[in-house]
Amino acid sequence: MDVLFDGLSILARWDVVAALLIGSVGGVIIGAIPGVGAAVAIAILLPATFSFDPIVGLTVLLGIYGSSMYGGSIPAILINTPGTAVNALTTYDGYPMTRRGEGRRALSLAYSASFFGGIFSVLCLIVLSPLLAAIAPHFGSREIFLAALLGLVLAVVVHRGQTVIAAFLVFFGIFINTIGLHTATLTRRFTFELNFLASGIDLIVVVLGLFALSQAFVLLVARDDSPKAAPVSGGLFQGLGELFKFPGTASASSGFGVVMGMIPGVGEFMAQFLSYTFAQRRSKTPEKFGDGAPEGLIASEAANNAVPGAAMIPLLALGVPGEALTAMMLSVFYVHNVVPGPQLFQNQMDFVMALYLALLILNVMVLIFLLFSTNTLLQVIRIPTRFLGVMILTLAFVGVYSLRNSVWDCAIAAVFGFIGFVLKRLQLPIVPIILGMVLGRIMEVKLRASMARVKTPLDFIDRPIAFILFCAIVIIIVMHIRTQLKSRKTETNQNA
Repeated sequence: MDVLFDGLSILARWDVVAALLIGSVGGVIIGAIPGVGAAVAIAILLPATFSFDPIVGLTVLLGIYGSSMYGGSIPAILINTPGTAVNALTTYDGYPMTRRGEGRRALSLAYSASFFGGIFSVLCLIVLSPLLAAIAPHFGSREIFLAALLGLVLAVVVHRGQTVIAAFLVFFGIFINTIGLHTATLTRRFTFELNFLASGIDLIVVVLGLFALSQAFVLLVARDDSPKAAPVSGGLFQGLGELFKFPGTASASSGFGVVMGMIPGVGEFMAQFLSYTFAQRRSKTPEKFGDGAPEGLIASEAANNAVPGAAMIPLLALGVPGEALTAMMLSVFYVHNVVPGPQLFQNQMDFVMALYLALLILNVMVLIFLLFSTNTLLQVIRIPTRFLGVMILTLAFVGVYSLRNSVWDCAIAAVFGFIGFVLKRLQLPIVPIILGMVLGRIMEVKLRASMARVKTPLDFIDRPIAFILFCAIVIIIVMHIRTQLKSRKTETNQNA
């Protein structure tokens, strides 16, 4: 109880409350604008948060991360255009309900399912805290290295049909991280005698380029558009009660979100796919899925909103981010010398609890905000896409330059913006590059620290947790290869 009250006292500060309000409301607005999304917003805001207290900066980012998917459901349901990428599955059943004249019901169900999933994940997080505090000290350098390696393996295998390019992009991210002056040996690596590369390539520069600048380029070259949605008449409270007609779907989908969020490299898309498939299989009317089934809408929204809370588990307990957004948040920790991992749970449990409670409060704030302001948010959807592109481009370059007042950083960001633009046009993943940079840095540091106590390769896995992680990596790789070979054999038989 003392830890709970300590966490509440941290949140009671006026600047933290303001950050929570700005982040949660701002996240909803950003999510409701097609073509922006949480990744772009967080990338642009990252440089500004470095000057705040860690709890203030993280609260703003958590607010945007946790609430953007709420807002993303609005255009997904009303105009068949997902506000964020993770709301794509919401269009399957949300938009058909709107075409039937049930837009208000669809929005109400989406808000209710999102709220249920968000609260469910945070409660799981709070319940698991004592267990995390007990397990985290048993993770040494070897265990964290293997956990990071597991994250990279999962980041590759979840991209079905694109595993080769995902693996290449992961290694590209690891390579980017090696550029610059090596702090242990004081030698230059891959700088090619260029002085501006001696300090390395900053993660935030790459993030702003890959996410913000690339999205600006996409919006600028596309046809200018101003989407329009008809206002929603009536109250939006009915979904709060209707959700309880499908308690199994809501609970199971939230559970999928929690489990998938905890596993590094997986995230919202896998959680949505599994929860939607599960809901369809156990439904009495599976034929209605994709044609306006309330259960499908609940499964999608509950799963993706349960991920943010669960994604904080590997980040806080091990310092291993599960996807791009938590990887960005990790940089805020490092700037303020707050190192996520076992010591954080032992020495700063009040700080951890404050983050948990912030996630809990923001879900309540977002639900209340949406129930009364949905029609106002419809005006945001109408912002011209090319105007958005210009705004994102300007803010991104301002953010990059503010990091180190370097024109070279702007040039590097522009290069990565072009790379991100090409990858998006080819429909290839971007996240593996960021995970390669972040997890590659963790792996290098932990490998160097662990090698002093390792005499043979078997010594690396001679502890229980290290052995379990190693076995998990081997099993995942073997299962993936087996699945690939089986699918190729099936294709060959079909073509024969």
